[in-house]
Amino acid sequence: MSVEEQGGYKNRLGDFVFGKMLRAIKSGAYAAGERLPSEHELAFEFQVSRPVVRDALQRLRSQGLIYSRRGAGSFVRSGGLREPLGFGQLENLSDLRKCYEFRLTLEPEAAASAATRHGEAELAEIKAALDLLRAATEQQRHREDADFMFHLAIAKASRNQYFATAMSALQEHIAVGMQFHGISLRLTSGGLEHTFAEHSAIFAAIRDGDPVRARQMMATHLEGSRDRLFEGYQQPDDLSPELPQPVAQA
Repeated sequence: MSVEEQGGYKNRLGDFVFGKMLRAIKSGAYAAGERLPSEHELAFEFQVSRPVVRDALQRLRSQGLIYSRRGAGSFVRSGGLREPLGFGQLENLSDLRKCYEFRLTLEPEAAASAATRHGEAELAEIKAALDLLRAATEQQRHREDADFMFHLAIAKASRNQYFATAMSALQEHIAVGMQFHGISLRLTSGGLEHTFAEHSAIFAAIRDGDPVRARQMMATHLEGSRDRLFEGYQQPDDLSPELPQPVAQA
């Protein structure tokens, strides 16, 4: 099974476990304040690995459904279900510019933290996304899904749940930027290779445990992405007709 297939299979298992746990909480099978089974117990119950269970529990935490206490486990949050963090609809290119502005305050610091806090599993997740980007680049394609996986994996590797939660909440907004950026890369000679080199430099800095370089490489990458996307445009008011609508990858 390829790295890509393994990643997709793990994601499907994570979705399965998350869905089961979510329905159990909503149905009252787990009461407010009740302690959830341990990761080991849940892994045995669902016949999955502990990393899959851990990812599902992190999604439940990010949506405010459970909380964890060091040494005591995870508990169902009282007070009912709340809506996950969200930023509303991205309506125009002004919003997209502001999204980049926010990412430039968020992601360089997440990368710096990832450089000093990552474990082997987190580094492997970043590397897996980078490998998908490499394969796509060799085929002269831009994979927005792998691109987002790379950035989200770095946020997770920071071991600061606020970075990961903010990135997850921004996914739809970031996806729009990545789709338009992908169009500009395919229209620019060497654009895909240059962007892959930027991702590789970020990974190398995190792998080497160099927070200063990781912060700088991430900032350079985001600034370059922003500048390439908006090149030739001053202050456009909406998503069309200044830029073509993004099209799905074949």
